[in-house]
Amino acid sequence: MIESNEAQPLRIILTTWLVALLGALLVLGGAYLAWLGGSWYYLLAGLGLLLVGVLIHRRQRAALWLYALVLLASLAWTVYEVRFDWWQMAPRIDLWCVLGLWLLLPWINRYIAPGQPWRDGASVVLGIGLLLGAGMAGYSLTQDYHRLPGRFDEPRMATVDRAPGSRSASEWTAYGGSSRGERYASAEQITSANVGRLKKAWEFHTGDLPGEGDPGEITNQVTPLKIGDNLFICTPHSIAIAVDADTGEERWRFDPAINRKAEYYQHMTCRGLAYHDAAAYAGPLIAGRDGAAAELSPQAPPRCTQRLFLPTNDSTLYALDLHDGKPCEDFGEGGMVDLKVGLGDDALGVYLPTSPPVVTEKLVIVGGSVTDNGSVDSPGGVIRAYDVRSGELVWNFDPGRPDATEPLPAGETYVRSTPNSWTIATADEALGLVYIPMGNQTPDQWGVQRSPEAERFTAALVALDLETGRVRWEFRTVHHDLWDRDLPSQPTLVDIEGPDGPVPAIIQPTKRGDLYVLDRRNGEPIVPVSEHPVPQGTVEGDFTAPTQPASALSYAPEEPLYERDMWGGTPFDQLICRIQFHRLRYEGDFTPPSEQGSLIYPGNVGVFNWPSVAVDPQRQILFGAPNYLAFVSRLVRREEVREARQGGSELGLQPNHGAPYMVSLEPFLSPLGLPCQAPPWGYVTAVDLRSMDKVWQRKNGTSRDSAPLGIPLTVGVPNLGGPLITASGLGFLSGTLDYYLRAYDMRTGEELWKDRLPAGGQATPISYVSEKTGKQYVVVMAGGHGSFGTRLGDSLVAWALEEEE
Repeated sequence: MIESNEAQPLRIILTTWLVALLGALLVLGGAYLAWLGGSWYYLLAGLGLLLVGVLIHRRQRAALWLYALVLLASLAWTVYEVRFDWWQMAPRIDLWCVLGLWLLLPWINRYIAPGQPWRDGASVVLGIGLLLGAGMAGYSLTQDYHRLPGRFDEPRMATVDRAPGSRSASEWTAYGGSSRGERYASAEQITSANVGRLKKAWEFHTGDLPGEGDPGEITNQVTPLKIGDNLFICTPHSIAIAVDADTGEERWRFDPAINRKAEYYQHMTCRGLAYHDAAAYAGPLIAGRDGAAAELSPQAPPRCTQRLFLPTNDSTLYALDLHDGKPCEDFGEGGMVDLKVGLGDDALGVYLPTSPPVVTEKLVIVGGSVTDNGSVDSPGGVIRAYDVRSGELVWNFDPGRPDATEPLPAGETYVRSTPNSWTIATADEALGLVYIPMGNQTPDQWGVQRSPEAERFTAALVALDLETGRVRWEFRTVHHDLWDRDLPSQPTLVDIEGPDGPVPAIIQPTKRGDLYVLDRRNGEPIVPVSEHPVPQGTVEGDFTAPTQPASALSYAPEEPLYERDMWGGTPFDQLICRIQFHRLRYEGDFTPPSEQGSLIYPGNVGVFNWPSVAVDPQRQILFGAPNYLAFVSRLVRREEVREARQGGSELGLQPNHGAPYMVSLEPFLSPLGLPCQAPPWGYVTAVDLRSMDKVWQRKNGTSRDSAPLGIPLTVGVPNLGGPLITASGLGFLSGTLDYYLRAYDMRTGEELWKDRLPAGGQATPISYVSEKTGKQYVVVMAGGHGSFGTRLGDSLVAWALEEEE
């Protein structure tokens, strides 16, 4: 059938203009990229496409010959830059293969040069190019350049006796499972052989969802506690709830009715509660400063012998009776301590105790975040220890006056604008130490006014004496931090097997990706730490440290980013990412922030963040989920901007009141909202703590909830949720951008099972065995994360093995 003359020219006219337009865009962008010192490919390909458009318009068969040459050259250039990496290859060639296929269609091909055979040499060469593209794509799907395919041997993974003194499989009494912060469950019922039978057992809804006018980013990061027959959680608005551990039925609820209207709330979250059993202690509370025993409070009344400590977003600390959720009247003022005391009149909404405190036999030890990049004059980052029974202040560690640990006299104020600790600390009561992961003094990216004390404690792991609060040792992980590389993760205590017996160690993950393994008695490195030269030069008045430390055990990127690592959904947004890359200042890791705009990689989310790592203390295995996302940090002169964010987000333009510069913080994204840096962006991995070697690493997570049409491709997505290890050799993780709880074989990292979550799972799962039914449960909060962009919700979900018929 011969088509009308009117339809044919329109089809060709549109093809001509499309090819010419694509060529023109590549020429313009490619010329600019080449001028910036980047690849010449885009300019040359654009010139080729422009000429192809002209030849199609002239109805010359040379158009197909030239397009075949452009396609073949593009294929060769792609292999040269990225080998056969599917996710790097696809955006480089997908559009050109589709366009080549269009030019081969008979109703286009025949019209380009009427009277010439359809199956001529030009069409054959173009067809060969398309077959090569398809073959490259197919072959690339069999390649994985990002996998470390090791495994733990069977004797290592065999069931072993539980460590002496390990907690019961029925309990999860602290944020990290126990006082050691291991995120390890001694339950063994769910195994690699039967994990496929896991089914949802129950789902509980807290009812605490974002409300109209809520300030700050709503995030639901809570890790439940399991004590007795109940689970205990807190919600983003600081509501404490107890639910039955077998049915999810609500037992009690305590709503402190926090002030939700504070102007500068940056976060609205609660990562967890802390637990104390006062009945287990009946002696003097703490040694006096003269060495004599000092009884600072009477024995707690019977109704509050077991109590939960609830930190609230409006800067208070409640002690609640475990059994009914009512405040313990003997603690502070009617069950509450005001944490704003000593922080100044501006503490509300700026000082945020979002993480659970550390509870020891005698003390409840509290830190808190201070709004990032809010003001150079902010509340101090004091760490305070209160009597667990009376709420009386026992000592305070003020980073601005570290030796003055006696309780601050009434009416006085802690040193302003000092480093704070916003994450979870860990204590070793046998050694009499509490380990505090410290953050930064705000502002993060401008350090002109920092004092020697601030420099000493910024991004440092600080070991404080439990009795006095005095510094016993500190270990700095960043010098003069200008990158927001505070210590985000709870440190983990583990006794590492060595040739001379167990060594008491502490493992501190960092945003850069280092895993610092230190002797927790004195802070000396067990795994070697070395200093490395870093890029120099920042804004006037500030300085950069000449070197930065790095651990020999590290998940920091092995290579810096290059132009070839830029990514996008098409050649065009990839081209824009390449242009952005060259316009930014980037000299590798620790590139200082600048007015030009600096590429920070790893970015603000870090390789490791508050989810930390999990450790199997018996098999000596560490399980983690490193992330790799670049951010852009730009210093903006105050006089150039009229208005900046007043709170409510860690992204965008930050005010830095009192500093000559504001700071803009954004993920490094393409115009389509995709990361400019090529995937994978997220992994699961394991370390052998006996040899300190990385054993396996796999891409983790799919594009199910972030790609158009929900296409579930295993790309390796970022994770913001904690890992869990069980005694049966399984790992669990729920924090990926796609909404799943997953189970992994700790031998190899193979994904064994997954189930859908109703919202983002940016939390840490726990596991326990019910004392009533004998069932092992896995439980996680699926509540989403505002700044991570996942769906918000209010679901606490439990899984158990399906009964066999």
